[in-house]
Parts: sequence; C-alpha cells; structure tokens
Amino acid sequence: MTAARSQLDQLKSLTKVVADTGDFESMRQYLPQDATTNPSLILSAASKPEYAWLVEKAITDRKNSGLTGAKRVEDVIDNVLVNFGFEILKIVPGRVSTETDARLSFDTTGTIAKARQLIRLYETQGIDRKRVLIKIASTWEGIHAAELLEREGIHCNLTLLFSFAQAVVCAEAGVQLISPFVGRILDWYKVAMKRDYLPTEDPGVISVTQIFNYYKRFDYHTEVMGASFRSKGEVTELAGCDLLTISPALLAELAASTDEVTRKLDASIATKLPLDRVSFDEKSFRFQLNEDAMATEKTAEGIRKFSADIVKLEQLIADRLR
Repeated sequence: MTAARSQLDQLKSLTKVVADTGDFESMRQYLPQDATTNPSLILSAASKPEYAWLVEKAITDRKNSGLTGAKRVEDVIDNVLVNFGFEILKIVPGRVSTETDARLSFDTTGTIAKARQLIRLYETQGIDRKRVLIKIASTWEGIHAAELLEREGIHCNLTLLFSFAQAVVCAEAGVQLISPFVGRILDWYKVAMKRDYLPTEDPGVISVTQIFNYYKRFDYHTEVMGASFRSKGEVTELAGCDLLTISPALLAELAASTDEVTRKLDASIATKLPLDRVSFDEKSFRFQLNEDAMATEKTAEGIRKFSADIVKLEQLIADRLR
C-alpha cells in the first residue's frame, strides 16, 4: 500500500516551492527549488551564533578595502548578503533572491548601482547572474530600475507588491518575477473590516489569483511568486501559481499533513478568460496606488520596516568592526 503524500510533496508537483528564510538547515530539510531573503531574515540569521562566521568572513575579506566609516559598513554588509546567498546556492538547485537597501526604494540610480554591485560580488565568487534575483520594492522608481537592469541581464524580483497596478507595470517593464504579498494584505483587511476570512475568500489570495490570471491571459513572461503567508490554507489556495515562497513553520505544517492539495490556478484556463488589458503611465500608476489605501499603506510600512532592519544590521556590523 502506497503511503499518502504530504501536502508539501503534492504542492511541489503543482508549483515551484521556495524557502522564505535565511536558515540553511530549513532549506536542507524541505528541499525547495529556490530561496528568498530580505533584510529582516538576514538580520535574524546574522544575529545567531551558527551564522557568525559569515559576518566574520566578510569583515576579514574586506579588511584591506581602504574604506572607512559608513562606506566600510555598507561594503561589509554587501559582502554579508552575498555570503549568505553563496551558501544558500550550495543547497538549492535554483535561484536566490537578495534584496537591495530599502532606503533606495525611491532612488532609481542608487538601486541600479546597488544591484550591479551585488551581482559583481556574486560573479566574483563564480556564481552565474542567472542564479540571482535582485529584490527591489515595487515603487515606480524601483520598477523603472528593474526594467533597466533586466536589459543588462540582471534579473529582478519585485517585492512589497500589494496592488494590481504594481503588477501590471512590473509585467510591462519585463521584470523576471514579482512577489505579491498575501498575508500582509490579509492583515490589513482583518483590521480594516474587523473580521476574519476563510482561505477561499482571503483578499491576498484573491489578489494573487487576479494577477496570475491576467499575466497568463496576456502572455506576460513575468513569474508570479506568492509570498508572506499567514496559514497553510492560504498556500494551498494558490496551488498552481508559478512559485510560492513559504516560511519554515508553514513548510513544516505542509510536510506534516496528507490532506489533498488540488490545483487552484491554471494557466490553460486563464488564457481563455474574458479580461480587458490595461496600462499605466507614471501619473495613472501613482493615482491608482494612491486610491488603494491598503496597497499604499502596506508598501510604505514594508519599506519602513526593511529600512529599520538595515539600520540594525549596520549597527551589528559596526559593533563587530570595533
């Protein structure tokens, strides 16, 4: 008698599963295709004794950089990020996402410079740029930076994405991948509407479904990766999405369950849907984002939180340098 497959194994047959963590052991345990990191995850990992060697390696490797003060700290942090990514790529067969400084979210030129620097560091370690996604916030400036970077063969993951307008502009810019945030959308609606939601009516699930269907209907090649989940019910409601990036805690829940997982998103069905094509220039994009209170608030909040964690990481590195 064949043992029932776990929900995680079933999901892997429908969707590329990505680990949303900086923890290497979780990746080895659940064998995801790709892995994503962000400033908060790297800060958490870098603060643990078992990962201290990656920080110390960056400091040692860059001790003769000739840089001082804030520039030296920034240089070490770039190397820390790439050190984590390098080790992650020894575990996952696919790609790693490494995030730019969130404080550059409204700086196209600065974002491009930081992305090029991160890619240069990866390539110095022998990593093909095809295995790296540079994470950039889905602001107008960030999307424009990603459009220019894609032309250089630097592939981008547009994160902090909460609205259909952001998704459309990303697709038109030709970015490699977007990360619409499911759980943070749900968080906002639970507070605003003062109610709970079943996974089938979850506003975050509905948002990703809309984006996925639109992309497939109009043959956009940008990949959709649902992110920021609050429950495994949210995850399974998006089975069939191009990719899903999932925290270790939810990966564990999926691995422990044998409940049936069925395809919920289907590109072959989406191509036949009666949808209207839309487009946004800068003015209409900014207006549509402004009209969406949830997307405006959650994008701003996400940038603030990631920026705060970069500052904490800077302090951690500055303390080590002393």
